Amino acid sequence: VLHRHRATITHHHAVGRDHRPGYDLQRPAPFALALRATKNALDPHGILNPGVLLD
Repeated sequence: VLHRHRATITHHHAVGRDHRPGYDLQRPAPFALALRATKNALDPHGILNPGVLLD
């Protein structure tokens, strides 16, 4: 629905599991790399929201 209205999901703070497929399509690759590095540094055991924004 969002894409049909030319909206983006990537600027929302609460993407969540429901919108993950659309988020993956719209998220720039460099941002994914930066987010993954940050999450690995701050949450090395993957406790906080596993699988929500990153696999």
